[in-house]
Amino acid sequence: MDEKEKIKERNEICSKTLKTGSRTYFFDARETRAGDYYLTITESKKNFTETGEITYKKHKIYLYKEDFSKFQSILDDMIRFIINEKGKEVISERHQKDFKNHNASYN
Repeated sequence: MDEKEKIKERNEICSKTLKTGSRTYFFDARETRAGDYYLTITESKKNFTETGEITYKKHKIYLYKEDFSKFQSILDDMIRFIINEKGKEVISERHQKDFKNHNASYN
């Protein structure tokens, strides 16, 4: 095994994937050179060029252990705020052609 493969093997500890429509989220636990772990969260969004070619746009966040608690606290607060203000329904689904409002009352 060459040095590059050793680094790759050491760096990749655990991965989880979340696929949602045109987006995929990758959650990867990785290892620092010092042997500690950190988290990367990558959003990959599928796009189409004018010629129909598929491309992927990626955004990545590196989250280190010293920031976990504050990050989680703010994330939890923001999720609660959004749910309290707008509920759990995904409003953009109302605009899809095949949307059926199961909560509507019919007279």
